[in-house]
Amino acid sequence: MAFKSASFALGASGPGLKTLKDRMTFPELGLAEPIVRAVTAEGYTTPTPIQEAAIPYVLAGRDLIGCAQTGTGKTAAFALPTLHRLTAAGNPSKGRGRRTRVLVLSPTRELAGQIQESFIAYGKHTALRGTVIFGGVSQRPQVRDLEHGVDVVVATPGRLMDLMEQGHVDLSHVEIFILDEADRMFDMGFLPDVKRIIAKLPRQRQTLLFSATMPAPIEKLANEILTNPAHVKIAPVRETTDLIQQSVCFVAKANKPRLLVDLIGTQAITRAIVFTRTKHGADKVAKQLEQAGIRAEAMHGNKSQNNRQRTLATFKSKRPPILVATDLAARGIDVDDISHIFNFDLPHEPETYVHRIGRTGRAGAAGQAIAFCDREERKHLTAIERLLRQPLKVDEHAFAEAAPPAEATPSRGPRGGDAPRQGRGRSAGQPAGHGTPRPSGGPAKRRRFGKRPGGQRPHREASSSRT
Repeated sequence: MAFKSASFALGASGPGLKTLKDRMTFPELGLAEPIVRAVTAEGYTTPTPIQEAAIPYVLAGRDLIGCAQTGTGKTAAFALPTLHRLTAAGNPSKGRGRRTRVLVLSPTRELAGQIQESFIAYGKHTALRGTVIFGGVSQRPQVRDLEHGVDVVVATPGRLMDLMEQGHVDLSHVEIFILDEADRMFDMGFLPDVKRIIAKLPRQRQTLLFSATMPAPIEKLANEILTNPAHVKIAPVRETTDLIQQSVCFVAKANKPRLLVDLIGTQAITRAIVFTRTKHGADKVAKQLEQAGIRAEAMHGNKSQNNRQRTLATFKSKRPPILVATDLAARGIDVDDISHIFNFDLPHEPETYVHRIGRTGRAGAAGQAIAFCDREERKHLTAIERLLRQPLKVDEHAFAEAAPPAEATPSRGPRGGDAPRQGRGRSAGQPAGHGTPRPSGGPAKRRRFGKRPGGQRPHREASSSRT
């Protein structure tokens, strides 16, 4: 890679990082003034641990493996230094001669849109341009953006492969490749597409891989595509739940809607997400809440892209304050001030539970996660408690069942680590082109970075403290 400047020189032990007691500021990390100015305008001065640990390595041109949960600020951990390096290296070409220099791959439309929002917000004082590419909308505006020339492409694998096969995408000048949510890519069956895309990239490049977990196929991929990578690991799964007050209600399946209505009416909710296991279930629960006089909207893979984008926008504006979603939203939504997570249906995989509740308890703010458990779901509760290595507090409620007898109570002791995952490949209703909504109205509009802030941002330093 031919970057012309780097802000950190590596010593024998890598970039010198201060202790958490003496936290760095963004200027001290060596970021360019226009980028620091943009971050400051967003209201942030102190980087999160993943940002403080990763940014010096990226600035120095190192390949990187970052293990961090959603909500730790990892998008800014790669967006900020990437923008710095592009700006420092200069851009000799403009207009239609502008070549794609950065490729970011994301598993879902929602996440890709929010990554693009971050590049827009932090690059608003630069001359860099970018676009977001995903399925579910017309490809014409996306092709037009590529023809006009962009510096940064944020894409989902399916639509990017489609455009590559049609000859609309030139990746031969990519200098920085970022693979975000790598384990989610694997879960959704995108790994073959990801490998085909990587095969089209220049061998001489900087590669950054971020993943909440490191299953064997992702570890193997990392060994194949990264060169002498730095390793940054932040916030193991159990630690991400420390600020979240978790509880479980043992409730008959038929009583779940009444219990949900009652809890929403008695809790101090700013925003809340209700997670269901199926798309039909999400629609049904949203309708039941509306009938009870509670404003709610459903969001899942069967909704049109425009519908999902509108729903996310209204949820961000607290109209309505209740979003009913399938696990499509578990890793793809980054919205501030979510005070409550309701697990209307317990997930079959315990890790999914952790990702769901990670929508709250962010940036030092407390949150509540309330799980509903009927008799058929108690085995899933057992797996969740084993992963967390702690029991969930039992919340006795008027509509809830009595807790099961002691001999039938799910195991409450520390019983080891993750339960094995069941079933891999794409989820129903999430084909290869499944990506994320564009950061603003109209399909995949190209714009100079900074027209509208948003997306995953560095977190404000808590007065008292994933992506």
